Amino acid sequence: MTEPLVLYSVADRIATITINRPEKRNALNPELVKLLTENMLEAADDDEVKVIILKANGTSFSAGADLAYLQELQQFTYEENLADSNNLKNLFTTIYYLPKVVIAQVEGHAIAGGCGLATVCDLIFSVPEAKFGYTEVKLGFVPALVACFLLRKTSETIAKQILLTGDLFTAEQALAYGLINFVTNKETIDQNTREFALNLCHQASTNSLMVTKQIIGQTTNEKLEKSLELAVQINARVRDSDDFKKGISAFVNKENINW
Repeated sequence: MTEPLVLYSVADRIATITINRPEKRNALNPELVKLLTENMLEAADDDEVKVIILKANGTSFSAGADLAYLQELQQFTYEENLADSNNLKNLFTTIYYLPKVVIAQVEGHAIAGGCGLATVCDLIFSVPEAKFGYTEVKLGFVPALVACFLLRKTSETIAKQILLTGDLFTAEQALAYGLINFVTNKETIDQNTREFALNLCHQASTNSLMVTKQIIGQTTNEKLEKSLELAVQINARVRDSDDFKKGISAFVNKENINW
């Protein structure tokens, strides 16, 4: 029997959504993106849920796009790329605008789209060993969607540095950049994240949490939706470029790229 790609459980008013694709380093593909969106919406509609923890099984939080999926993208039409980019946008905006607090528990590397997935969460706990990075430019791609959210978490100076270089950076650097909130040891991250979530459940009003998140997400980001619509179009357009095809081909074939 095939293991589900996403695990969902509820205890003590905390929903835990677990990416369960460890053999692929929890890489994103259309099915996983769809299931994550559905699970987030299920938690949002569940009156027994007050806080959500997003985590992953295995040694990676998420390595970004799936290898087989990247190969498929090379054959996509502009319209197919547009629809696919919209699906990822829907996942990110679902988390960002969800009426409940979403905490990312990062126990392994969060790369490219996987880093974007953590970025859109409200709070992030990470182990010191985790590496973060938006590596899209090294593959001839662009971090269009995540840039819209990253610029609201950190400064333009930092965003340019990490998006233009595509370099990986440590959890401590991510903390200094304002990208994540807490760095905690692997032995205690599960307990620390859960205790933080329980404190929110016990010490804060459900309605107040929801409205406060709405205030932060909606009143300070009036142009976010327009930016995301543009980012979706940029994603689709760049996927048809020669650089993207060259970069993905080299990545799939494990070849060095001379840009």
